[in-house]
Amino acid sequence: MSEDFFIKESDSHLATIVRLFALEGATKEVAVLANAESSVEQTDYDNYHRGTALYTLYLKVAIALYAQIENEIETIQQSISNKLNKAVAVEGHYYRNVEIAAKLSEDPHWREKAKSWLAGSHINNQGRVRSDNIASRISDGLLFRSLPEIHFYKALKSLGISFAPLPVFVKGGLTYKRIEPDFFIIKDGVMLVVEVDGDTVHIETPAEAHDRTTMLLHEGVKFERIKSSECDTYEKALESARKIVAIIEWHKASR
Repeated sequence: MSEDFFIKESDSHLATIVRLFALEGATKEVAVLANAESSVEQTDYDNYHRGTALYTLYLKVAIALYAQIENEIETIQQSISNKLNKAVAVEGHYYRNVEIAAKLSEDPHWREKAKSWLAGSHINNQGRVRSDNIASRISDGLLFRSLPEIHFYKALKSLGISFAPLPVFVKGGLTYKRIEPDFFIIKDGVMLVVEVDGDTVHIETPAEAHDRTTMLLHEGVKFERIKSSECDTYEKALESARKIVAIIEWHKASR
């Protein structure tokens, strides 16, 4: 296998190991690999044992994600490197290094935004504090886990609905429980949670979903699930949001 062909195959290498990490529940590695701009370069050559081409995998991630993993980057880099070289064993080729860096900002208004931040305009949705299901995308200063979620957020906002994206709900007592639904909507006295499904890496079973959401179900909160494919464009998300509004109106009328 030539060096050029090995580099062209690198995306398949990443697709393979992200599945393996998902099966292990390694959410930080999955978040990095799924959201990074990746590139591979041959950065060295070792003459040992008929010669080995040595490569570096470069992963550039959004600042929101970088900030959440900054203290663990060396561990994550080593974890990805180890997985690559175990799962993608190709004679004469070896991933020597993995380097994770933040994408450079090209925002011409960064000074104004920094001043606004100092004045108290911080990112404030609570979903950012959970470490085992990283929210790596930002829209309007709020964090989300996928582009379909952002489309659905914008659709709900355009309809003038009161809602909370990625809120944290905690139930104390003898058994502590914490959940972060994708969206919590309040309209006409109806409380409804919407989960945007379709993560191709981790799929929650119906039993797992029921166990996770019981604390809100018992309080009378309604639940609806929509596929990410129904929100992969703003237009589709707007149609889905209107369907959710119709469901809320049905719940209101049936009380």
